[in-house]
Parts: sequence; C-alpha cells; structure tokens
Amino acid sequence: MQYVLLDVDGTLIDAVDNQRRVWRTWSRRHGLDADEVYRVAVRTRPLETFAEVAPGRDPQQCLALLHELEDEDVRSGTYAAFDGAAELLDSLHPGTWAVVTSNYAHRVRGRFARTGLRVPEVLVDAAAVEEGKPSPVPYLRAAALLGAAPEDCLVVEDAPSGVRSGLDAGMTVWGVNTPAAVDGVHRHFATLRAAVREILAVTSGRDASDASDR
Repeated sequence: MQYVLLDVDGTLIDAVDNQRRVWRTWSRRHGLDADEVYRVAVRTRPLETFAEVAPGRDPQQCLALLHELEDEDVRSGTYAAFDGAAELLDSLHPGTWAVVTSNYAHRVRGRFARTGLRVPEVLVDAAAVEEGKPSPVPYLRAAALLGAAPEDCLVVEDAPSGVRSGLDAGMTVWGVNTPAAVDGVHRHFATLRAAVREILAVTSGRDASDASDR
C-alpha cells in the first residue's frame, strides 16, 4: 500500500462547530428547528436534507443560501486543524496522497489556508464527481488521478458515509477522531495524532502491523 486518501472535515480539520453554526443560521432563516435540521443534515447530502426538513421550499434557493453561509464561514469562522494533521501532510510525498471531500475545493483551500495546512496536489471535491459519499466514486476518482490501484490505497475517515465510500471502492479504511470504531473500518484510532506514525509507515513501505491501536 503506497497511497493515502484523506477526508477533510472531521478528519484533518475540526469543523463541527462551524457546521452547526451554518445550519443553525440556515434553519432560522427558514423558520425551522435548528436541532432537528442538523440531525438530518449530518447523515444526508444537502438536497436530501432540504427534501426532508423543508419539502415545500425551492431546493435550489435552499442550496444557494447554504452556499452563501458556508462561504461566509470560511472567510470569518474560526477553524482548527486536528493535532497531527500538519505533521502528517508535511511528511507525505507528492503524488502519494489526495484529499477527498463532500465540500467544494475553494472552501477546502480556504480552510487549509486558515489552518496552515499543506494544500494537496490532488483534491476531489463535490464538483468533481456526479455521486458523492457514500458512493465509492469519489475515492475511485482520487485513486485514478494518482494512478493508483484501489487495493493500494489507504482511506482515512471519521464519518460512516466516508467509511462506506472507501470500503465499497475496495480500499483499506482506517477510522480516526471517534470514541468508538465506525462499522467496517479495518483499524480504529481515537485521534488523528494516534494514527500519524502508522499512516506514514504505510506510505514508506514499513510494516506498521506491530503498532498497537490507540
């Protein structure tokens, strides 16, 4: 295994508070219960969220407002990279890694700039694929751009939809930043920091099998 494919929000960058803030504002603009909207939003894609929580509203108008709020949050919100993220990205060799996100590239680049993270050469975003996570398409697209076979790729994720995407792409999937393992992951780490050494061992060809899970 030589290639690493990384999710962004929840894996490299802690954006939970930002996501809650955006959806809270969106909900208030539509006179909806923010907690209920967020409960739906974390498990579905935006258009599916709108169909469930605001079935009588124009989905494109709903999406336009969400994009406006998300763009403003990138400009003015407070972001933090998870411990270990900078070290990991700075240590990975060009051509061996990519980020795969359900967000859009300009927001990812903005968040990376705000947190000082190294910008990847390969970035697969929502605009790059017709099917998002949990479809395997995003991770398969990233592998193709790197010239990698799926079986040679390690996916690092925090969310069930991303884990399913990587598994269905035929890749090894490690979970990070969750107290309990997401169903299906091959290895689980409570934090990204705990996984950094093992991830780097994979890309360098060293055997990390004797490293204990944390």
